[in-house]
Amino acid sequence: MNKVFIKTYGCQMNERDSEQVSQMFLDQGGYAMTSKEEEADVILINTCSVRDQAEQKALGKMGLMGRYRKRKPHVVYGFLGCMAQSRGDELIDNIAHLDLVAGTQKYHKVVDHVDEILNHRLQRQMDDVRFSIVDVAEEEGSQNTIRNHKLKEQQATAFVSIMQGCNMKCTFCIVPYTRGRERGRPIAEITDEVRQLADRGVREVTLLGQIVNLYGRKEFPKVDGKSPFVQLLEAVHKVDGIERIRFTSPHPIGYRDDLIDAFRYLPKLASHVHFPMQSGSDRILRAMHRPYKAEKFISICEKMKEARPDIAISTDIIVGFPGETEADYEATKEVVRQLQFDNAFVFRYSKRRDTPAAEMPDELQLPEHVKEERNQDLLELVNQIALEKNRRYVGQRVQILCEGVSKTNPNTLMGRTSQNKIVIFEGNRQRHTGEMLDVYVNETTGFTLYGELAMAGDTPPVPNLLKDVALR
Repeated sequence: MNKVFIKTYGCQMNERDSEQVSQMFLDQGGYAMTSKEEEADVILINTCSVRDQAEQKALGKMGLMGRYRKRKPHVVYGFLGCMAQSRGDELIDNIAHLDLVAGTQKYHKVVDHVDEILNHRLQRQMDDVRFSIVDVAEEEGSQNTIRNHKLKEQQATAFVSIMQGCNMKCTFCIVPYTRGRERGRPIAEITDEVRQLADRGVREVTLLGQIVNLYGRKEFPKVDGKSPFVQLLEAVHKVDGIERIRFTSPHPIGYRDDLIDAFRYLPKLASHVHFPMQSGSDRILRAMHRPYKAEKFISICEKMKEARPDIAISTDIIVGFPGETEADYEATKEVVRQLQFDNAFVFRYSKRRDTPAAEMPDELQLPEHVKEERNQDLLELVNQIALEKNRRYVGQRVQILCEGVSKTNPNTLMGRTSQNKIVIFEGNRQRHTGEMLDVYVNETTGFTLYGELAMAGDTPPVPNLLKDVALR
């Protein structure tokens, strides 16, 4: 039986795509998944192109893993995903041991391609003639092929892909060129997938789309003034067994009142939204081709807080975009101070080839040291706000969905609040995984909360503020 190793870089969509490929290998028969690259017969890297660092990691990893062919000449090596889509034949030309390049619309063909390569080697008895496959063509209906799940034992959460592609074409972003145009799956198919997940013990689903709130706008009509995305949220909300619904990532364009109102009457919607802002400067937003102003972004956030007072909002911010002045950067900091994000992922702008921002004049491209200074400065502000927000949880009773063993300490369990706060506590893995539990928070170390299980009628224990005080 051939063993398959998959390494994934990038976003939740890539994780979901890798999960789909893994399940297809298992369904095919004759394959087993492995977490040990050295014992694999098939080595695949699912790639990201959003930032250059992610591409360089994938290329470096593939280069290192080429050594396994010396003792296992039959090993199949492949790149999947966004970098595979954007570079295509170039990867085969530059990496001698690479056999397969499969783009973002071809995940459902990966197993067939691997079969073909292995069969060719068997028939040709390992001769020196190189046989490789590059498949990066567009394919109608590819958005409907990511629907099967490889679940772990007692898995409480799952990603559900509802669409592929993006039509926005922000000047810094390569995704529209690697993921293609927007294509949505039918609501009935998605809800059926969610129902099957609930039957298998999943209690929380995260709906995935490049711009998730624009789901179905080209394929499906509004009904009673509600967008297709809100219709989908309502349909998923009706699925028995699902306790929480998350979605990522929305865009200010299309984030209308019907979606804000959904937070009022759909209690299963988690009290957390990851809402990319990118910049607080109107001038830079315009240069990014982000068709909104900072005032619009702020207005949406304030409306969400009004609709769901306990909501937590996180965001993405790019610093050092071409032409960003100190005044532009200060405008971004001012919005961060005003909105008090629960978390923010801050990125230094990096050129992505074939994007308009990469072609902007050299005099607009900022020095790396300026990008780094702004990155560190903004991170300091973001972390300070996040720490203050998390301190407010100490001494409080919160509800979490237990997801299983903590990644950092196998003797403890972890769960998340509706606001996406990670809580570490002691409990029984078999009994508590997949359950909604009440926990008293008695410590915080910044972004992580620590607590103990609460029972009916309990009074909160005295908080342990030692770690918290040390951070003041």
